[in-house]
Amino acid sequence: MNGQRSGGFRINPTIIIALVMAAFALFRYYGNSSINEVTGEKQHISMTPEQEIAMGLQSVPQMAQEFGGLSRNREAAEIVKRVGQRIVQNSAAKNTPYKYDFHLLADQQTINAFALPGGQVFITEALLMRLSSDGQSLDLDMLAGVLGHEVGHVVARHSAERMAQMELSQGITGAVTMATYDPGNPNSGYIAQAVSNMLQLKYGRDQELQSDELGVRFMLEAEFEPEKLIDVMAILKQASGPNRTPEFQSSHPDPENRAEHIKEAIAKYRKTGNRLSQHIH
Repeated sequence: MNGQRSGGFRINPTIIIALVMAAFALFRYYGNSSINEVTGEKQHISMTPEQEIAMGLQSVPQMAQEFGGLSRNREAAEIVKRVGQRIVQNSAAKNTPYKYDFHLLADQQTINAFALPGGQVFITEALLMRLSSDGQSLDLDMLAGVLGHEVGHVVARHSAERMAQMELSQGITGAVTMATYDPGNPNSGYIAQAVSNMLQLKYGRDQELQSDELGVRFMLEAEFEPEKLIDVMAILKQASGPNRTPEFQSSHPDPENRAEHIKEAIAKYRKTGNRLSQHIH
């Protein structure tokens, strides 16, 4: 023997740490699962419905402030609440534990509608004023389409799902960054972040399409005209202008593609007689 140690395979300690980080993130994500009774989907969410409701209620003042506060148009605000509650009380949303409320925001510049976890739904005056089939009077079916879509986000628990997905994404990103980081190449960490961003964008598009489909279902259950949701897509397309961001770079699908998906959903639910036992896939 010459006293020399034979070379062996050594694992870089940073790789071991990265693997542990990734395993922990995956275990935490997949360790929490439940079946959504409305959509029939298995979801990996750590928040309870009660936590979603509390988070949404706590966020209402801040969200309202960002859009100029609540509208002073009491008549329009009451219409928003009435149409929203009609959707909830006559659809599968009624069987969920959430506390739904519908708010009209004073912002007349930003065309937007959104939902907070737990049932708080908002629409701006700017969007409400565009929901007209004759250019003058408010079209209640169009409004139902917008609100039904947002109720779909609540029922499908998209906010809680997105939070869990972002936690997983951050954990995996940290692991990949540690495993691939090169001190001599400061750009090496961007690879992991780019992968993380693309994953989150995909989730956003899928959730928007699912909410469109749920919106169609809820509109039919509440006896609104679901074709008017297609008209809403035309309004969104017009509002975004000719230089809108390409679909693959956006968290929202292109309005034209959403319109085609909505047509398919309408045909699906009319063919099945809109049975509540039909699950969204």
